[in-house]
Amino acid sequence: MPKRVWTLLLCGLALSVQAEEKPKWELGLGAAAMSFPDYRGSDESRAYLFPIPYLVYRGDWIKADRQGARAELIDLGPSAHVDLGLNGSIPVSSVKNQARRGMPSLSGAIEIGPALEVHFYKSEGDRVRLKMRVPVTYGITLGNGVGSDGWQASPNLNLDIRNVAGLSGWNLTMLTGPIYATTRRHAYFYDVAPQYATAARPAYKATAGYSGAQFVAGLSKRFDKTWVGAFMRYDNLNGAVFRDSPLVRTRSYLAGGVAVAWVLGQSSEMVEAD
Repeated sequence: MPKRVWTLLLCGLALSVQAEEKPKWELGLGAAAMSFPDYRGSDESRAYLFPIPYLVYRGDWIKADRQGARAELIDLGPSAHVDLGLNGSIPVSSVKNQARRGMPSLSGAIEIGPALEVHFYKSEGDRVRLKMRVPVTYGITLGNGVGSDGWQASPNLNLDIRNVAGLSGWNLTMLTGPIYATTRRHAYFYDVAPQYATAARPAYKATAGYSGAQFVAGLSKRFDKTWVGAFMRYDNLNGAVFRDSPLVRTRSYLAGGVAVAWVLGQSSEMVEAD
């Protein structure tokens, strides 16, 4: 369950895109308030308030910017590349979750893997961009020892709009697409082993395949030394191969959050950046 907030840092002229000099790195600190279900399909949500780092790094192949933290692995030309991305998820206590009570808790995880990115369209002035991303991630759980919750693929179409609705500096990102995962990923979240079965929670064994669909929208603006952002995520699990698991208590839900960060420092070295 990825938790991402985008900053849109693109600049362009009226009829052509022009690179400009920007600091190689910027560093800051902020806070985020977010509400998420315990896991996809849970009818119980938690609110979180936690500090967040603000990091922009414009290296030659390692980058951290509006598209997340990644290492660009393969350049396939001006409109496509393959990068290595990083994401994560929050642990879930089975003591607090009614559907999972008596079962092992879910550990937090780091998700890492390659992503193919293909750019389809860029408007004059670079105000609108349409691209496809196909991230494939492997989850590494960090609970009692290091384990794995398997593979997931989430191909999506991503639309970026600068100065949305004529509001200078306000940038909108929207993405939508299906999710697919291995048996191991689905089993980690939705299996009910016989020893944990009850009258209200029968044993269940998940399979690989379709995991539902997602829609995510993020709105952000960078002021002089301050960045603000908000996002919303809608998930629909109708048709998912695990939809009949007793741990799936709802087949659709909304999640969202807001964040603010302050830029505290930046490099004196300047680099060209779009």
